[in-house]
Amino acid sequence: MNALQLFLPCAAGVEGFLADEVHRLTGLAGDDLLTGRGGVSVRASWREAMRLNLHSRLAQRVLVQLSHTPYRNEQDLYEAASAVAWEIWFTPRETFKVEVTAQHSPLKSLNFAGLKIKDAVADRFRHKSGERPSVDVQWPHVRVYAHLTSDHATLYIDTSGEPLFKRGWREDKGEAPLKETLAAAMIAASGWDASVPLYDPCCGSGTIAIEAAQVACNIAPGFLRRFGFERLLPFQAHVWKALWEEAREMQRPSPVPVFGSDVAFRMVDFAQRNAERGGVADTVQLRGGDALQRMPPSETPGVMLVNPPYGERIETAGVAGKSQGGRERAETEDGGDFFAQLASHWKKNYSGWTAWVLTPDLKLPTRMRLKESRRVPMWNGPIECRLFRFDMIRGSARKDANPGS
Repeated sequence: MNALQLFLPCAAGVEGFLADEVHRLTGLAGDDLLTGRGGVSVRASWREAMRLNLHSRLAQRVLVQLSHTPYRNEQDLYEAASAVAWEIWFTPRETFKVEVTAQHSPLKSLNFAGLKIKDAVADRFRHKSGERPSVDVQWPHVRVYAHLTSDHATLYIDTSGEPLFKRGWREDKGEAPLKETLAAAMIAASGWDASVPLYDPCCGSGTIAIEAAQVACNIAPGFLRRFGFERLLPFQAHVWKALWEEAREMQRPSPVPVFGSDVAFRMVDFAQRNAERGGVADTVQLRGGDALQRMPPSETPGVMLVNPPYGERIETAGVAGKSQGGRERAETEDGGDFFAQLASHWKKNYSGWTAWVLTPDLKLPTRMRLKESRRVPMWNGPIECRLFRFDMIRGSARKDANPGS
């Protein structure tokens, strides 16, 4: 278990930041750390697989690659899965589930492909021990992943269990919540290092603010949750306990405050309860209030990190952004008025601050009449977005704005 091939999937656009994070956590580089489309490949030990689950803020899962073979049909998949020594990973007492993803696969049915792999796993156990594990598609103990390209099939076993964005603290959430992994990607892209205050003026249930506060307090993102590797045979409780204790000893008080506000007081209450569960209630300062009226929460200029209302979130924008039309109204004059007024408010009152705004609207700088100093491609689930950086200088609104690319 000291030479495993791991794959850490992540949101599109986050691969480079994830590679940097893995390097920081493990020291791996070169051929042991390769950045690819949709994730990072890592050659590491079982202990480092557990460590990455505990500490990675950007990965969606930590998968162990068990097989990579050519295929042409479902029978090839059956034979590939039959050749994997599943019995060294789990026993027939554990339930399991097979999930299949594909890119340019010639197979007509991914469901049928998954059934063939499931049969192969179960049949191997029956041949080896006389027992076969049961399938549980909702709450399996073990998750098996297959990824199919046009001619190769890769089989993985999952060490994470529930996806890693589920940190264990967000029980209260509103509509269209931002995943914790994407909030962490925004923080990573901004370069915020807890040397200046951070503020989210459209905080919703507090995801960005709480994620930032945990970064500032050095709280491991997986500190509050359980993992799939705890049900796998290589798991050693004493090794895991040592990693967990090490993470606890690394925690510290935040050197700077983190702020959040939202026009909906109900969401502020949600954020407060989430912050308490996340262990950062003393770091995050939350208030109600319209983003168009809130003055800077700190005399020291800092970083604003915002996932502003668009689509289904437009109703939480504030007085100028309220709309009854949902996603379709996000690009009307109502939505435009909100962003234009927000830019004016920032320009007038937030001199010296840096604002990072995540949006699917590539023309947002034009609508805000601001010139971005950086743009980072990033995906919010299926929605292609840009993370724009605006440096707030008094009088910085543009008279003539050119659409962004």
